[in-house]
Amino acid sequence: MLVSWRDVEQAREAIKGCRVVVRTPLLQNVEQMFGFGDRFKLHLKMESMQNTGSFKIRGVVNQFANIPFEVTKNKKSLLSMSAGNYGKAFAFAAKEQNFPASLCMPETAPINRVKLIESFGVKVERMPTSELQNVVDRHVAEDGMHFLHPFDDLHLISGFASVALEILEDIPEPDIVVVCCGGGGLLSGVAAGIKLKGKKKTKIFGVEPEGAPTMYLSKQQGHAVSVKSVNTIAVGLAPPYAGKKTFQHVKEYVEDIILVTDDEIKSAVKTFYQAGLVVEPSGAAAFAALQANKIPDASEGSNIVAIVTGGNITPEELCDLMNCS
Repeated sequence: MLVSWRDVEQAREAIKGCRVVVRTPLLQNVEQMFGFGDRFKLHLKMESMQNTGSFKIRGVVNQFANIPFEVTKNKKSLLSMSAGNYGKAFAFAAKEQNFPASLCMPETAPINRVKLIESFGVKVERMPTSELQNVVDRHVAEDGMHFLHPFDDLHLISGFASVALEILEDIPEPDIVVVCCGGGGLLSGVAAGIKLKGKKKTKIFGVEPEGAPTMYLSKQQGHAVSVKSVNTIAVGLAPPYAGKKTFQHVKEYVEDIILVTDDEIKSAVKTFYQAGLVVEPSGAAAFAALQANKIPDASEGSNIVAIVTGGNITPEELCDLMNCS
């Protein structure tokens, strides 16, 4: 099942009606600033400047707007799973709306992310990535919790489409849009928003880490796949499986999935830092693919938009990544 234009419009109205989602800046014509010369026209959508430090709050707001009445009335405990950015947005929204909530996090998630999410009053459980869904399923079955999926959810995807609508208001005819991909929620929303708006010629590319290629493998094999393990510095792009709903959107709307190495991601983070921008590894993946010359059809005169998806990185993590002495 794919989101409809009506879904996208309703999500945008829900987002406009709240106070917690901001319209993020689009840095236009920055190709010279970032060392691309005249190879193409580069525009950066800075979702790293969004409330809670990433695009996730857009989808979460629409998810919370569509929580069933019986859950709201009875204040049932909400439940999700995340390595960080979705969890932060989920915890923020749960506190804002006074919901009890729990979050399952992979053991690979930095401890500072755990403490931050706990500071919102959310209970955190840590476990191996491969066990996340099993634990979630057990809580739903045994404890009656209401599960909000961190990427494979149509309300979430519809909310993320608001990024695309903002891009098209600033750059009405982008040739290429490059989007990071973990579970595929943002990629699905942006792709749906652009295509449902009638931009049939715009090519959309997803970017994944080589160490967590779930959507890449799914596209190759023709169905959503799981992986036994992941290994990447971009922990926000490393779910244990690709979503079935997100895969359908990727199959329908996305040109291809591009893989980048951890070294290419690190290089992108450093490039942003040298330009005065703080971007986490997961947030830099789309730019990394451009910097590594991995995006096809990036020709002179092309209007290319790369989405910078998150800025949740501590000074210590940034220093470690940049090999500070």
